[in-house]
Amino acid sequence: MNNEQLEKIIKDKIDEALKNSEHPKKFFVTENGRGVVDGGDLYNALLKDVLGVVQNALVGILAEVVAGKAVKEAVTDNVSKVVKQTVSKVVTKK
Repeated sequence: MNNEQLEKIIKDKIDEALKNSEHPKKFFVTENGRGVVDGGDLYNALLKDVLGVVQNALVGILAEVVAGKAVKEAVTDNVSKVVKQTVSKVVTKK
């Protein structure tokens, strides 16, 4: 699985979770005392930025995990082959 596939899966899951969640009625109070209401431009921009950071972090984390798993599987496969070859050589020498 490459980074583009991971990115698509993560984006789809984040979009689904966002769609199924309730947003706060008031997000925060601005410097001039006005509240940023759910669905407003500032709220949506901030939410998009935060979710973008989370998505990029998850892609990086999962890419490392998948790469680590692939390396572990490759090492395990190679060790298994070496053990089989060694056992085969020992058995044929008898």
